[in-house]
Amino acid sequence: MKTVDKVTFLLFFLICTGTQTMYAQITPGVYFSKVKKTVHEVKLTDNYFTYTTYDKSPAKFIKTVGGFYHIEDNLMEVLLEFNSNYTQDSVRQLRLPFETRGNILVLDMKSKMELKQAPKSNQDLDGQWMFGTRGPDQGQERRGDSKARKTLKFLQDGRFQWIAYNTETMMFSGTGGGSFISKNGVYQENIEFFSKDDSRVGAELIFEYNIQGDDWHHQGKNSKGEPMYEIWVKRKR
Repeated sequence: MKTVDKVTFLLFFLICTGTQTMYAQITPGVYFSKVKKTVHEVKLTDNYFTYTTYDKSPAKFIKTVGGFYHIEDNLMEVLLEFNSNYTQDSVRQLRLPFETRGNILVLDMKSKMELKQAPKSNQDLDGQWMFGTRGPDQGQERRGDSKARKTLKFLQDGRFQWIAYNTETMMFSGTGGGSFISKNGVYQENIEFFSKDDSRVGAELIFEYNIQGDDWHHQGKNSKGEPMYEIWVKRKR
């Protein structure tokens, strides 16, 4: 092969490889789609995926799934930690073809769905947290991430969701979520979906918080008006 041909081939290979690599990435963030009255909400880090559907008016929770994912070409493979419909469909893994177009994520979930990325909003408490124990901290045993029974709280770009589940049995115990603000020691939730009781949608809950190392100390009153003190632990993976 001539030198010029070798250079041309190498450039072509690098361009194609680079294009494929760019095409196969998804920007972490929160993505939304609304079909009639149903909201589809996806939250993505560089390795974790959640997908939740719910109606806003009248309020009705429909479904949530989530777990760790990796990408092969343009296929997202998700190993589910939770699936609210597991007793009906027994699904533990998802294989989702996808494509990206700017701030649009197209997921093929039986049919193609376009989701638009929400604006970035960095705040205190962003990240994934695992329920540890009831406060105050007196050295009691913590649940954390090491046991099958888990409660995850996922905060990203002004959106929050908690999910209670069991990774061994896939038993789903409940979820709730919506928008949040965390600033200067005050954490506020505005509930937009709640699997156990749709009537709680619209509630505004205000708590005090402080960070101690990897712990989030969370105090206030829950959605039933009962006092609570929880300690959440930053998820490391």
